[in-house]
Amino acid sequence: MSTASPAHADPDVEETVTPDEITFLAKPWVTIVWNDPVNLMSYVTYVFGKYFGYDRKKAEKLMLEVHEDGRSVVSTGTREEMERDVQAMHEYGLWATMEKQ
Repeated sequence: MSTASPAHADPDVEETVTPDEITFLAKPWVTIVWNDPVNLMSYVTYVFGKYFGYDRKKAEKLMLEVHEDGRSVVSTGTREEMERDVQAMHEYGLWATMEKQ
């Protein structure tokens, strides 16, 4: 009769966590930019490239999500990072909020 404990209770056995799960757990907040009737699409694309460092293709993709879907998740990170990103978007004149994933 075996008295060994289950594998999950064995301190020598590590649980497997994928890199995507680690990223999700470490960066559970998102910054959302919302569509507004004021800013031009070219300006929103410019802001995404300038502030986030996104290449033109990615900046345009996110801008089109804002324009067509009414919103786009433009960054993920810690609460503090997303507070900084939301503040920056406000300083550029964009409507932005943050939420926990």
